[in-house]
Amino acid sequence: MLRRSGVTVALAMVVLVLGACSSMRSDFVKHPSKALPPATGTPSGRYIHAEVDQHLDQSGFRLLTLSNNALMSRVALADHAQHSIDLQYYIFNNDATGRLIAQHLLAAADRGVRVRLLLDDINVHDEIDMLNALNAHPNIKVRLFNPFHTRNPSMLSKTTQFLLDAHRLNRRMNNKSFIVDGNVAIIGGRNIGDAYFDAGNDTNFRDLDLIAIGPVVKEASHAFDEYWNCDAAIPVTAFHGKRASHYDLAKLRVDLTHDARAFAQSDYAQATLDKLPDGPSGDRPGAWFWGHATLVADQPAKIEAASAREEHSLRIGPRIKSMIDQAQHDVLLISPYFIPGDKGTQYLTGLVAHGVSVKVLTNSLASNDEAVVHAGYSRYRRALLEGGVDLYELRPAPGVEQPATAKGTSSGVSLHAKAIVVDQQQVFIGSMNMDPRSKLLNTEMGIIVDSPPLAVAVTQFFDTATLPSSAYHVTLTAHDSPHGGRMQWQDSDGGKPVIYHHDPETSVTRRLEVDIFRLMPIEGML
Repeated sequence: MLRRSGVTVALAMVVLVLGACSSMRSDFVKHPSKALPPATGTPSGRYIHAEVDQHLDQSGFRLLTLSNNALMSRVALADHAQHSIDLQYYIFNNDATGRLIAQHLLAAADRGVRVRLLLDDINVHDEIDMLNALNAHPNIKVRLFNPFHTRNPSMLSKTTQFLLDAHRLNRRMNNKSFIVDGNVAIIGGRNIGDAYFDAGNDTNFRDLDLIAIGPVVKEASHAFDEYWNCDAAIPVTAFHGKRASHYDLAKLRVDLTHDARAFAQSDYAQATLDKLPDGPSGDRPGAWFWGHATLVADQPAKIEAASAREEHSLRIGPRIKSMIDQAQHDVLLISPYFIPGDKGTQYLTGLVAHGVSVKVLTNSLASNDEAVVHAGYSRYRRALLEGGVDLYELRPAPGVEQPATAKGTSSGVSLHAKAIVVDQQQVFIGSMNMDPRSKLLNTEMGIIVDSPPLAVAVTQFFDTATLPSSAYHVTLTAHDSPHGGRMQWQDSDGGKPVIYHHDPETSVTRRLEVDIFRLMPIEGML
Protein backbone atom coordinates (compact mmCIF):
# COMPACT_ATOMS: atom_id res chain seq x y z
CA MET A 1 0.00 0.00 0.00
CA LEU A 2 2.85 2.39 0.85
CA ARG A 3 4.54 1.50 -2.44
CA ARG A 4 1.35 2.33 -4.37
CA SER A 5 0.99 5.64 -2.51
CA GLY A 6 4.58 6.52 -3.35
CA VAL A 7 3.96 5.88 -7.03
CA THR A 8 0.84 8.03 -6.92
CA VAL A 9 2.71 10.91 -5.30
CA ALA A 10 5.50 10.61 -7.87
CA LEU A 11 3.01 10.68 -10.74
CA ALA A 12 1.26 13.68 -9.23
CA MET A 13 4.59 15.52 -9.02
CA VAL A 14 5.23 14.76 -12.70
CA VAL A 15 1.88 16.29 -13.57
CA LEU A 16 2.62 19.40 -11.52
CA VAL A 17 6.04 19.87 -13.12
CA LEU A 18 4.75 19.32 -16.66
CA GLY A 19 1.75 21.58 -16.22
CA ALA A 20 2.97 24.15 -13.71
CA CYS A 21 2.69 27.01 -16.20
CA SER A 22 -0.83 26.17 -17.28
CA SER A 23 -2.49 24.38 -14.36
CA MET A 24 -6.05 25.17 -13.34
CA ARG A 25 -6.48 28.10 -10.99
CA SER A 26 -8.43 27.66 -7.78
CA ASP A 27 -9.82 31.22 -7.78
CA PHE A 28 -11.48 31.34 -11.19
CA VAL A 29 -14.87 33.03 -11.42
CA LYS A 30 -17.83 31.27 -13.01
CA HIS A 31 -21.12 33.12 -13.33
CA PRO A 32 -24.29 31.08 -13.89
CA SER A 33 -26.50 32.01 -16.81
CA LYS A 34 -29.75 30.84 -18.35
CA ALA A 35 -31.18 30.64 -21.84
CA LEU A 36 -32.73 33.89 -22.99
CA PRO A 37 -36.49 33.94 -23.69
CA PRO A 38 -37.45 33.00 -27.26
CA ALA A 39 -37.20 35.94 -29.64
CA THR A 40 -40.67 36.67 -31.01
CA GLY A 41 -40.09 40.05 -32.66
CA THR A 42 -37.54 39.03 -35.28
CA PRO A 43 -38.49 37.91 -38.82
CA SER A 44 -37.29 34.40 -37.98
CA GLY A 45 -39.19 34.40 -34.68
CA ARG A 46 -42.43 35.59 -36.25
CA TYR A 47 -42.26 32.94 -38.96
CA ILE A 48 -41.44 30.11 -36.56
CA HIS A 49 -44.13 31.03 -34.03
CA ALA A 50 -46.72 31.37 -36.79
CA GLU A 51 -45.86 27.83 -37.94
CA VAL A 52 -45.82 26.38 -34.40
CA ASP A 53 -49.15 28.02 -33.49
CA GLN A 54 -50.83 25.95 -36.20
CA HIS A 55 -49.64 22.67 -34.61
CA LEU A 56 -50.72 22.60 -30.97
CA ASP A 57 -48.13 20.99 -28.65
CA GLN A 58 -46.20 19.62 -31.64
CA SER A 59 -42.69 20.35 -32.84
CA GLY A 60 -41.56 20.71 -36.43
CA PHE A 61 -38.51 19.09 -38.00
CA ARG A 62 -36.37 19.12 -41.11
CA LEU A 63 -34.04 16.18 -41.68
CA LEU A 64 -30.46 17.09 -42.60
CA THR A 65 -29.01 14.18 -44.59
CA LEU A 66 -26.85 16.20 -46.98
CA SER A 67 -23.57 17.24 -45.39
CA ASN A 68 -23.31 20.59 -47.15
CA ASN A 69 -26.92 21.29 -46.18
CA ALA A 70 -26.01 20.59 -42.55
CA LEU A 71 -23.08 23.02 -42.68
CA MET A 72 -24.96 25.83 -44.40
CA SER A 73 -27.94 25.40 -42.08
CA ARG A 74 -25.68 26.23 -39.14
CA VAL A 75 -24.15 29.17 -41.00
CA ALA A 76 -27.54 30.53 -42.04
CA LEU A 77 -29.02 30.18 -38.56
CA ALA A 78 -26.04 31.98 -37.03
CA ASP A 79 -26.46 34.77 -39.58
CA HIS A 80 -30.14 35.17 -38.68
CA ALA A 81 -29.51 35.16 -34.90
CA GLN A 82 -30.61 38.32 -33.10
CA HIS A 83 -30.36 37.44 -29.39
CA SER A 84 -28.54 34.21 -28.53
CA ILE A 85 -26.62 31.21 -29.86
CA ASP A 86 -25.86 28.22 -27.60
CA LEU A 87 -23.55 25.48 -28.90
CA GLN A 88 -22.65 22.20 -27.21
CA TYR A 89 -20.29 19.77 -28.96
CA TYR A 90 -17.88 16.92 -28.41
CA ILE A 91 -15.61 18.20 -31.20
CA PHE A 92 -15.15 21.70 -32.67
CA ASN A 93 -12.15 21.41 -34.99
CA ASN A 94 -9.81 24.23 -35.93
CA ASP A 95 -10.15 23.45 -39.65
CA ALA A 96 -11.87 25.05 -42.64
CA THR A 97 -15.47 24.42 -41.61
CA GLY A 98 -14.77 24.93 -37.90
CA ARG A 99 -13.19 28.30 -38.60
CA LEU A 100 -16.03 29.20 -40.98
CA ILE A 101 -18.59 28.65 -38.23
CA ALA A 102 -16.35 30.49 -35.74
CA GLN A 103 -16.28 33.46 -38.13
CA HIS A 104 -20.09 33.56 -38.27
CA LEU A 105 -20.35 33.23 -34.48
CA LEU A 106 -17.99 36.18 -34.14
CA ALA A 107 -20.06 38.20 -36.62
CA ALA A 108 -23.18 37.41 -34.60
CA ALA A 109 -21.45 38.52 -31.38
CA ASP A 110 -20.50 41.78 -33.09
CA ARG A 111 -24.24 42.35 -33.70
CA GLY A 112 -24.88 41.98 -29.97
CA VAL A 113 -25.83 38.29 -29.97
CA ARG A 114 -24.86 36.40 -26.79
CA VAL A 115 -22.85 33.28 -27.68
CA ARG A 116 -22.22 30.42 -25.24
CA LEU A 117 -19.94 27.62 -26.46
CA LEU A 118 -19.52 24.43 -24.40
CA LEU A 119 -17.02 21.84 -25.65
CA ASP A 120 -15.74 18.58 -24.27
CA ASP A 121 -12.09 19.04 -23.38
CA ILE A 122 -10.73 15.71 -24.63
CA ASN A 123 -10.31 16.92 -28.23
CA VAL A 124 -9.27 20.53 -27.57
CA HIS A 125 -5.70 20.88 -28.83
CA ASP A 126 -4.86 23.33 -31.63
CA GLU A 127 -8.27 24.91 -31.06
CA ILE A 128 -7.37 26.45 -27.70
CA ASP A 129 -5.90 29.71 -29.09
CA MET A 130 -8.99 30.26 -31.23
CA LEU A 131 -11.27 29.51 -28.28
CA ASN A 132 -9.34 31.83 -25.96
CA ALA A 133 -9.49 34.64 -28.52
CA LEU A 134 -13.23 34.15 -29.06
CA ASN A 135 -13.73 34.24 -25.31
CA ALA A 136 -12.08 37.68 -25.26
CA HIS A 137 -15.16 39.06 -27.03
CA PRO A 138 -17.57 40.56 -24.46
CA ASN A 139 -20.50 38.66 -25.98
CA ILE A 140 -18.83 35.23 -26.21
CA LYS A 141 -18.19 32.83 -23.34
CA VAL A 142 -16.42 29.47 -23.79
CA ARG A 143 -16.40 26.62 -21.28
CA LEU A 144 -14.69 23.23 -21.35
CA PHE A 145 -16.44 20.16 -20.00
CA ASN A 146 -14.60 17.81 -17.66
CA PRO A 147 -11.15 19.23 -18.49
CA PHE A 148 -7.68 18.00 -17.72
CA HIS A 149 -6.09 19.86 -14.82
CA THR A 150 -3.48 21.38 -17.14
CA ARG A 151 -3.96 23.30 -20.36
CA ASN A 152 -2.35 21.74 -23.46
CA PRO A 153 -0.95 18.77 -21.52
CA SER A 154 1.87 16.80 -23.09
CA MET A 155 1.22 13.15 -23.92
CA LEU A 156 3.10 12.13 -20.75
CA SER A 157 1.08 14.57 -18.65
CA LYS A 158 -2.21 13.47 -20.22
CA THR A 159 -1.38 9.78 -19.72
CA THR A 160 -0.39 10.42 -16.10
CA GLN A 161 -3.59 12.33 -15.41
CA PHE A 162 -5.58 9.45 -16.88
CA LEU A 163 -3.79 7.03 -14.56
CA LEU A 164 -4.53 9.21 -11.55
CA ASP A 165 -8.09 10.19 -12.47
CA ALA A 166 -9.31 7.54 -14.89
CA HIS A 167 -12.84 7.33 -13.48
CA ARG A 168 -13.48 10.99 -14.27
CA LEU A 169 -11.43 11.56 -17.42
CA ASN A 170 -12.74 8.43 -19.18
CA ARG A 171 -16.24 9.96 -19.09
CA ARG A 172 -16.88 12.47 -21.85
CA MET A 173 -19.67 14.78 -23.08
CA ASN A 174 -20.88 13.59 -26.49
CA ASN A 175 -23.93 15.92 -26.65
CA LYS A 176 -24.47 17.97 -29.81
CA SER A 177 -26.78 20.96 -30.07
CA PHE A 178 -26.91 24.33 -31.84
CA ILE A 179 -29.70 26.56 -30.47
CA VAL A 180 -30.52 29.99 -31.92
CA ASP A 181 -32.71 32.69 -30.32
CA GLY A 182 -34.56 30.05 -28.29
CA ASN A 183 -36.61 29.33 -31.43
CA VAL A 184 -34.72 26.80 -33.50
CA ALA A 185 -32.20 24.06 -32.75
CA ILE A 186 -30.05 21.58 -34.64
CA ILE A 187 -29.78 18.27 -32.78
CA GLY A 188 -28.14 15.10 -34.09
CA GLY A 189 -24.91 13.28 -34.68
CA ARG A 190 -22.61 15.80 -36.35
CA ASN A 191 -19.70 17.48 -34.62
CA ILE A 192 -18.11 20.63 -36.06
CA GLY A 193 -15.29 19.80 -38.48
CA ASP A 194 -14.48 19.08 -42.12
CA ALA A 195 -15.08 15.33 -41.92
CA TYR A 196 -18.61 15.86 -40.56
CA PHE A 197 -19.58 18.10 -43.49
CA ASP A 198 -18.00 16.00 -46.26
CA ALA A 199 -15.26 18.59 -46.72
CA GLY A 200 -12.33 16.46 -45.52
CA ASN A 201 -9.49 15.10 -47.60
CA ASP A 202 -9.65 11.67 -45.99
CA THR A 203 -12.61 9.76 -44.59
CA ASN A 204 -15.88 11.69 -44.40
CA PHE A 205 -18.85 10.79 -42.23
CA ARG A 206 -22.37 9.91 -43.29
CA ASP A 207 -24.58 11.49 -40.64
CA LEU A 208 -28.01 12.81 -39.61
CA ASP A 209 -29.24 15.98 -37.90
CA LEU A 210 -32.64 17.52 -37.23
CA ILE A 211 -33.56 21.19 -37.47
CA ALA A 212 -36.22 21.57 -34.78
CA ILE A 213 -38.78 24.25 -33.95
CA GLY A 214 -41.56 24.24 -31.37
CA PRO A 215 -41.75 23.08 -27.72
CA VAL A 216 -38.79 20.69 -28.02
CA VAL A 217 -36.45 23.69 -28.47
CA LYS A 218 -37.28 24.91 -24.96
CA GLU A 219 -36.37 21.45 -23.66
CA ALA A 220 -33.05 21.64 -25.54
CA SER A 221 -32.31 25.04 -23.98
CA HIS A 222 -33.05 23.65 -20.52
CA ALA A 223 -30.68 20.73 -21.12
CA PHE A 224 -27.97 23.14 -22.32
CA ASP A 225 -28.35 25.25 -19.17
CA GLU A 226 -27.94 22.19 -16.96
CA TYR A 227 -24.61 21.41 -18.60
CA TRP A 228 -23.44 25.03 -18.84
CA ASN A 229 -23.96 25.59 -15.11
CA CYS A 230 -22.82 22.20 -13.81
CA ASP A 231 -19.60 21.78 -11.83
CA ALA A 232 -17.86 19.99 -14.71
CA ALA A 233 -18.17 23.00 -17.09
CA ILE A 234 -15.06 25.15 -16.55
CA PRO A 235 -14.41 28.60 -18.11
CA VAL A 236 -11.62 28.54 -20.68
CA THR A 237 -9.97 31.32 -18.62
CA ALA A 238 -9.66 29.09 -15.54
CA PHE A 239 -6.06 28.11 -16.32
CA HIS A 240 -2.84 29.87 -15.41
CA GLY A 241 -0.90 31.36 -18.29
CA LYS A 242 -1.41 34.04 -20.90
CA ARG A 243 -4.94 35.41 -21.23
CA ALA A 244 -6.21 36.30 -24.69
CA SER A 245 -6.65 40.04 -25.17
CA HIS A 246 -8.46 42.28 -27.65
CA TYR A 247 -5.28 42.12 -29.75
CA ASP A 248 -5.62 38.32 -30.02
CA LEU A 249 -9.28 38.74 -30.91
CA ALA A 250 -8.43 41.33 -33.59
CA LYS A 251 -5.85 38.98 -35.12
CA LEU A 252 -8.33 36.09 -35.05
CA ARG A 253 -10.91 38.29 -36.74
CA VAL A 254 -8.52 39.03 -39.61
CA ASP A 255 -7.45 35.39 -39.91
CA LEU A 256 -11.03 34.07 -39.92
CA THR A 257 -12.09 36.59 -42.57
CA HIS A 258 -9.15 35.52 -44.76
CA ASP A 259 -9.97 31.82 -44.23
CA ALA A 260 -13.66 32.39 -45.00
CA ARG A 261 -12.75 34.04 -48.31
CA ALA A 262 -10.48 31.14 -49.21
CA PHE A 263 -13.22 28.67 -48.30
CA ALA A 264 -15.75 30.57 -50.42
CA GLN A 265 -13.50 30.03 -53.44
CA SER A 266 -13.17 26.28 -52.89
CA ASP A 267 -14.77 23.63 -55.08
CA TYR A 268 -16.77 22.51 -52.04
CA ALA A 269 -18.32 25.95 -51.56
CA GLN A 270 -19.12 26.22 -55.25
CA ALA A 271 -20.83 22.82 -55.23
CA THR A 272 -22.81 23.93 -52.18
CA LEU A 273 -23.97 27.11 -53.92
CA ASP A 274 -24.94 25.15 -57.04
CA LYS A 275 -27.10 22.75 -55.03
CA LEU A 276 -28.41 25.19 -52.44
CA PRO A 277 -28.86 28.54 -54.21
CA ASP A 278 -31.01 30.01 -51.46
CA GLY A 279 -29.44 28.34 -48.43
CA PRO A 280 -31.55 26.53 -45.82
CA SER A 281 -32.51 27.91 -42.43
CA GLY A 282 -35.20 27.68 -39.83
CA ASP A 283 -36.90 30.90 -40.94
CA ARG A 284 -37.51 30.03 -44.59
CA PRO A 285 -40.99 28.85 -45.60
CA GLY A 286 -41.17 25.20 -46.50
CA ALA A 287 -42.31 21.79 -45.41
CA TRP A 288 -41.81 20.54 -41.85
CA PHE A 289 -42.34 17.11 -40.33
CA TRP A 290 -44.68 17.63 -37.37
CA GLY A 291 -45.14 15.44 -34.32
CA HIS A 292 -45.08 15.22 -30.56
CA ALA A 293 -41.44 15.22 -29.50
CA THR A 294 -39.31 14.82 -26.39
CA LEU A 295 -35.73 15.97 -25.89
CA VAL A 296 -33.83 13.28 -24.01
CA ALA A 297 -30.46 14.05 -22.43
CA ASP A 298 -28.28 12.31 -19.88
CA GLN A 299 -27.78 14.29 -16.69
CA PRO A 300 -24.31 15.88 -16.30
CA ALA A 301 -23.96 13.99 -13.01
CA LYS A 302 -23.67 10.78 -15.05
CA ILE A 303 -19.90 11.39 -15.30
CA GLU A 304 -19.65 11.34 -11.49
CA ALA A 305 -21.93 8.42 -10.69
CA ALA A 306 -20.11 5.44 -9.22
CA SER A 307 -23.07 3.19 -9.99
CA ALA A 308 -24.35 4.42 -13.35
CA ARG A 309 -25.66 0.92 -14.12
CA GLU A 310 -28.24 1.29 -11.36
CA GLU A 311 -28.78 5.06 -11.72
CA HIS A 312 -31.38 4.96 -14.48
CA SER A 313 -32.57 8.49 -13.74
CA LEU A 314 -29.28 9.88 -15.04
CA ARG A 315 -29.39 8.10 -18.40
CA ILE A 316 -31.47 8.22 -21.57
CA GLY A 317 -30.93 4.52 -22.31
CA PRO A 318 -34.10 3.40 -20.50
CA ARG A 319 -36.15 5.95 -22.48
CA ILE A 320 -34.76 4.61 -25.75
CA LYS A 321 -35.45 1.01 -24.72
CA SER A 322 -39.01 1.95 -23.76
CA MET A 323 -39.54 3.24 -27.30
CA ILE A 324 -38.20 0.03 -28.85
CA ASP A 325 -40.27 -2.09 -26.43
CA GLN A 326 -43.39 -0.81 -28.20
CA ALA A 327 -42.36 -2.33 -31.54
CA GLN A 328 -45.00 -4.53 -33.17
CA HIS A 329 -43.68 -4.82 -36.71
CA ASP A 330 -40.18 -3.51 -37.39
CA VAL A 331 -37.16 -1.75 -35.88
CA LEU A 332 -34.38 -0.03 -37.81
CA LEU A 333 -31.15 0.70 -35.93
CA ILE A 334 -28.36 2.95 -37.24
CA SER A 335 -25.26 2.98 -35.04
CA PRO A 336 -21.63 3.43 -36.14
CA TYR A 337 -20.42 1.80 -32.92
CA PHE A 338 -22.66 -1.21 -32.42
CA ILE A 339 -21.69 -3.40 -29.45
CA PRO A 340 -24.96 -4.76 -28.05
CA GLY A 341 -23.42 -7.10 -25.46
CA ASP A 342 -25.04 -10.34 -24.36
CA LYS A 343 -28.18 -8.66 -23.01
CA GLY A 344 -28.62 -6.45 -26.05
CA THR A 345 -28.16 -9.40 -28.39
CA GLN A 346 -30.74 -11.43 -26.47
CA TYR A 347 -33.10 -8.46 -26.51
CA LEU A 348 -32.87 -7.91 -30.28
CA THR A 349 -33.13 -11.60 -31.16
CA GLY A 350 -36.05 -11.79 -28.72
CA LEU A 351 -37.84 -9.13 -30.73
CA VAL A 352 -37.32 -11.19 -33.87
CA ALA A 353 -38.66 -14.26 -32.09
CA HIS A 354 -41.85 -12.30 -31.38
CA GLY A 355 -42.32 -11.43 -35.05
CA VAL A 356 -40.59 -8.04 -35.19
CA SER A 357 -38.24 -7.41 -38.11
CA VAL A 358 -34.93 -5.96 -36.85
CA LYS A 359 -32.43 -4.39 -39.25
CA VAL A 360 -29.12 -2.85 -38.22
CA LEU A 361 -26.75 -0.58 -40.16
CA THR A 362 -23.25 -0.19 -38.73
CA ASN A 363 -19.70 0.25 -39.99
CA SER A 364 -17.81 -2.47 -41.75
CA LEU A 365 -14.24 -3.19 -40.72
CA ALA A 366 -13.13 -1.38 -43.89
CA SER A 367 -15.08 1.79 -42.94
CA ASN A 368 -14.26 1.67 -39.22
CA ASP A 369 -10.87 3.12 -38.26
CA GLU A 370 -11.06 1.60 -34.76
CA ALA A 371 -10.28 -2.10 -34.93
CA VAL A 372 -10.91 -2.50 -31.21
CA VAL A 373 -14.51 -1.29 -31.64
CA HIS A 374 -15.07 -3.65 -34.55
CA ALA A 375 -13.73 -6.48 -32.40
CA GLY A 376 -16.39 -5.71 -29.80
CA TYR A 377 -19.11 -5.77 -32.46
CA SER A 378 -17.83 -8.94 -34.14
CA ARG A 379 -18.23 -10.88 -30.88
CA TYR A 380 -22.01 -10.67 -31.29
CA ARG A 381 -22.34 -10.71 -35.07
CA ARG A 382 -22.93 -14.45 -35.47
CA ALA A 383 -25.40 -14.63 -32.58
CA LEU A 384 -27.39 -11.74 -34.06
CA LEU A 385 -27.50 -13.41 -37.47
CA GLU A 386 -28.51 -16.75 -36.01
CA GLY A 387 -31.28 -14.96 -34.14
CA GLY A 388 -32.66 -13.48 -37.36
CA VAL A 389 -31.35 -9.91 -37.12
CA ASP A 390 -30.54 -8.37 -40.51
CA LEU A 391 -27.05 -6.83 -40.50
CA TYR A 392 -25.72 -4.27 -42.96
CA GLU A 393 -22.19 -2.86 -42.84
CA LEU A 394 -21.35 0.37 -44.64
CA ARG A 395 -18.80 0.13 -47.45
CA PRO A 396 -15.95 2.66 -47.46
CA ALA A 397 -16.71 3.33 -51.16
CA PRO A 398 -13.51 5.25 -52.02
CA GLY A 399 -13.92 7.74 -54.83
CA VAL A 400 -17.67 7.06 -55.24
CA GLU A 401 -20.30 9.73 -54.76
CA GLN A 402 -22.52 8.84 -51.80
CA PRO A 403 -26.20 9.42 -52.55
CA ALA A 404 -27.06 10.29 -48.93
CA THR A 405 -24.38 12.94 -48.54
CA ALA A 406 -23.82 13.91 -52.16
CA LYS A 407 -21.01 16.44 -51.88
CA GLY A 408 -18.80 14.68 -54.38
CA THR A 409 -16.02 12.13 -54.07
CA SER A 410 -13.75 11.34 -51.16
CA SER A 411 -11.18 8.76 -50.24
CA GLY A 412 -13.66 6.99 -48.01
CA VAL A 413 -16.93 7.11 -46.09
CA SER A 414 -17.66 6.07 -42.52
CA LEU A 415 -21.00 5.89 -40.75
CA HIS A 416 -21.54 8.42 -37.95
CA ALA A 417 -25.35 8.71 -37.84
CA LYS A 418 -27.29 7.45 -34.82
CA ALA A 419 -30.99 6.81 -35.39
CA ILE A 420 -33.79 4.39 -34.56
CA VAL A 421 -37.14 3.92 -36.30
CA VAL A 422 -39.93 1.89 -34.69
CA ASP A 423 -42.97 0.69 -36.66
CA GLN A 424 -42.60 3.49 -39.21
CA GLN A 425 -43.90 5.90 -36.58
CA GLN A 426 -41.45 6.74 -33.79
CA VAL A 427 -37.96 8.09 -34.48
CA PHE A 428 -34.89 8.74 -32.36
CA ILE A 429 -32.06 10.88 -33.75
CA GLY A 430 -29.17 12.00 -31.60
CA SER A 431 -25.64 11.33 -30.41
CA MET A 432 -26.04 7.93 -28.72
CA ASN A 433 -24.44 4.79 -30.12
CA MET A 434 -25.61 1.34 -29.13
CA ASP A 435 -22.49 0.46 -27.14
CA PRO A 436 -21.31 0.34 -23.50
CA ARG A 437 -19.54 3.72 -23.65
CA SER A 438 -22.65 5.60 -24.75
CA LYS A 439 -24.75 3.70 -22.24
CA LEU A 440 -22.58 4.07 -19.15
CA LEU A 441 -19.69 6.51 -19.62
CA ASN A 442 -20.37 9.34 -22.08
CA THR A 443 -23.23 11.78 -21.75
CA GLU A 444 -25.59 11.67 -24.72
CA MET A 445 -28.70 13.40 -26.03
CA GLY A 446 -31.26 13.25 -28.82
CA ILE A 447 -34.90 13.72 -29.78
CA ILE A 448 -37.69 11.15 -29.79
CA VAL A 449 -40.43 12.08 -32.28
CA ASP A 450 -43.82 10.50 -32.98
CA SER A 451 -44.13 11.35 -36.68
CA PRO A 452 -44.83 8.80 -39.45
CA PRO A 453 -43.66 11.19 -42.23
CA LEU A 454 -40.33 11.73 -40.48
CA ALA A 455 -40.07 7.98 -39.91
CA VAL A 456 -40.52 7.44 -43.66
CA ALA A 457 -37.75 9.96 -44.41
CA VAL A 458 -35.30 8.26 -42.03
CA THR A 459 -36.29 4.87 -43.46
CA GLN A 460 -35.44 6.18 -46.93
CA PHE A 461 -32.01 7.20 -45.59
CA PHE A 462 -31.59 3.66 -44.23
CA ASP A 463 -32.74 2.05 -47.47
CA THR A 464 -30.35 4.18 -49.55
CA ALA A 465 -27.44 3.51 -47.22
CA THR A 466 -28.05 -0.26 -47.32
CA LEU A 467 -28.21 -0.63 -51.09
CA PRO A 468 -25.67 -3.19 -52.40
CA SER A 469 -23.66 -0.32 -53.88
CA SER A 470 -23.33 1.30 -50.42
CA ALA A 471 -23.29 -1.54 -47.86
CA TYR A 472 -22.47 -5.18 -47.37
CA HIS A 473 -25.37 -7.41 -46.37
CA VAL A 474 -24.01 -9.92 -43.85
CA THR A 475 -25.72 -13.30 -43.96
CA LEU A 476 -25.17 -16.93 -43.00
CA THR A 477 -24.87 -19.75 -45.52
CA ALA A 478 -26.85 -22.90 -44.72
CA HIS A 479 -28.65 -21.01 -41.96
CA ASP A 480 -30.54 -24.17 -40.93
CA SER A 481 -27.36 -26.18 -40.26
CA PRO A 482 -26.42 -27.04 -36.62
CA HIS A 483 -23.86 -24.22 -36.46
CA GLY A 484 -25.70 -21.73 -38.66
CA GLY A 485 -23.27 -21.93 -41.56
CA ARG A 486 -20.48 -19.56 -42.54
CA MET A 487 -20.78 -15.80 -42.56
CA GLN A 488 -20.67 -14.08 -45.90
CA TRP A 489 -20.79 -10.48 -47.11
CA GLN A 490 -22.80 -9.54 -50.20
CA ASP A 491 -22.58 -6.39 -52.30
CA SER A 492 -22.55 -5.54 -55.98
CA ASP A 493 -19.97 -4.45 -58.53
CA GLY A 494 -21.38 -2.82 -61.64
CA GLY A 495 -24.78 -4.29 -60.82
CA LYS A 496 -23.41 -7.82 -60.46
CA PRO A 497 -23.61 -9.52 -57.03
CA VAL A 498 -20.32 -10.16 -55.25
CA ILE A 499 -19.84 -12.46 -52.26
CA TYR A 500 -16.95 -12.38 -49.74
CA HIS A 501 -16.15 -14.96 -47.08
CA HIS A 502 -14.32 -12.59 -44.72
CA ASP A 503 -14.51 -8.88 -43.86
CA PRO A 504 -14.25 -7.26 -47.33
CA GLU A 505 -11.60 -4.79 -48.46
CA THR A 506 -9.38 -5.49 -45.44
CA SER A 507 -5.88 -6.91 -45.13
CA VAL A 508 -4.96 -10.13 -43.36
CA THR A 509 -3.06 -8.02 -40.80
CA ARG A 510 -6.11 -5.90 -40.00
CA ARG A 511 -8.34 -8.95 -39.59
CA LEU A 512 -5.72 -10.52 -37.35
CA GLU A 513 -5.65 -7.33 -35.26
CA VAL A 514 -9.41 -7.63 -34.73
CA ASP A 515 -9.10 -11.31 -33.81
CA ILE A 516 -6.48 -10.46 -31.16
CA PHE A 517 -8.68 -7.72 -29.68
CA ARG A 518 -11.59 -10.15 -29.52
CA LEU A 519 -9.59 -12.35 -27.16
CA MET A 520 -8.91 -9.47 -24.77
CA PRO A 521 -11.22 -8.28 -21.92
CA ILE A 522 -11.85 -4.91 -23.57
CA GLU A 523 -15.62 -4.49 -23.59
CA GLY A 524 -15.73 -2.51 -20.37
CA MET A 525 -13.47 0.11 -21.97
CA LEU A 526 -15.52 0.48 -25.17
